[in-house]
Amino acid sequence: MAEKHAFDLYKKDDFIYFPDEAATHIYMIVSGRVRLGHYQEDGKEIVTAILTNGEIFGELAMAGEETRKDFAQAMDANTTICPLSIEELKDLMKENRELSFKILKLIGLRLMKLERKLELLVFKDARTRVVEFLKDTAAWKGKKVGFETMIPTRLTHKDIAALTGTSRQTVTTILNDMKEKNLINFDRKKILIRDLDSLK
Repeated sequence: MAEKHAFDLYKKDDFIYFPDEAATHIYMIVSGRVRLGHYQEDGKEIVTAILTNGEIFGELAMAGEETRKDFAQAMDANTTICPLSIEELKDLMKENRELSFKILKLIGLRLMKLERKLELLVFKDARTRVVEFLKDTAAWKGKKVGFETMIPTRLTHKDIAALTGTSRQTVTTILNDMKEKNLINFDRKKILIRDLDSLK
């Protein structure tokens, strides 16, 4: 695919697409990070996902979305994106059943994650939302290191706050409390969960 498609380069904070734009492509992240979200009627920004290398977004165009409901914004300098038209993707899916299955699975997983996030925002307190975010991220991207689980991430406390509907100060307080209790350890590149089953 890299040989057949041009890559688009974005600077930090550049928008890849805005709400109400025509949904004609899906996008694959070659390098960098992309923030997805939407705006409420009062103008408040709600972040729904932060994606990185190898992940795709804009896939709701495959499910019939004609105009974007959300925005996509580059988070890093030199964020590289490979755009793929819906027609091109349909042709690829016709030729490759495995790709078709994985695209459908991806859309299903994305919807399940959004439903779970909505449930947490409505019914759970801030600490529970942060804990469940760590557990979900560990299940999605975590790597086992002995009995511990390592999450490779460059998410800041501000990013986690945006994803959990809390404040940066609240996230910092909760993470530091868990660190003091030796439930987790973290630095700028990773979060290490000592025992996933006992995390609370």
